[in-house]
Amino acid sequence: MTASTLRIMAERPDRLHVALNRPAVRNAIDAAMVDELHTVCAQLEAVPRILILSGDGGVFASGADIAELRDRRREDALAGINSRLFGRIAALPMPVIAAIDGWALGGGAELAYAADFRIASTSARIGNPETSLGILAAAGASWRLAELVGEPVAKEILLAGRVLNAEDALALRLVTEVHEPEQLEAAAHALADRIAKQDPLAVQATKRVFHAPRAAHPAVDEQAQSVLFESPAKFERMDAFLAKRKKK
Repeated sequence: MTASTLRIMAERPDRLHVALNRPAVRNAIDAAMVDELHTVCAQLEAVPRILILSGDGGVFASGADIAELRDRRREDALAGINSRLFGRIAALPMPVIAAIDGWALGGGAELAYAADFRIASTSARIGNPETSLGILAAAGASWRLAELVGEPVAKEILLAGRVLNAEDALALRLVTEVHEPEQLEAAAHALADRIAKQDPLAVQATKRVFHAPRAAHPAVDEQAQSVLFESPAKFERMDAFLAKRKKK
């Protein structure tokens, strides 16, 4: 894939690591980056793999590109330019890991909220300053954030401009790991390694069932399990488990 706003950091059979790469504007998300991330999504929908998202230059993403955002009007808001992308990322078949180094603000934070896993460097700063610019966080933060950190803290971030540091984010479980900046990429791959040890079909089914609406349970669980019960991987993995147990 040729991209001007993204950099492919690693591509393996089980994962793709993409870095946001607009360091001159602290990796602000512009229309070109949105298009290129849609291309990434199309690839991962066709051939499911783990996605690692990070940012170049010690910044995850400083937000939407304000120069573009300044000129957007009603029709652009209704088009859901960022929200549709982030929804697509959240719905990818395999898990998404956001490795947050430095600033993750506005749309950059909302991109991280769409991931299944968030890990951070000690320099991470996460917030949604949209109301200070006369808009709202309309690409997921207004509802995902309360699910992730609870309503009181979400309102501090969304309505009062609170910015979380790495320690805050870990205490709130918005991120699950904190590392020194130079160790963050390795930590993201270590997490991807743990995911990759699982059966990919079972991981995809579990992610899909996990995000199903409450009313869909338990039928959605049982339907997914009925497919997995007939999968070759189930028999291979359980036979290997039983053989290993017999040797003990």
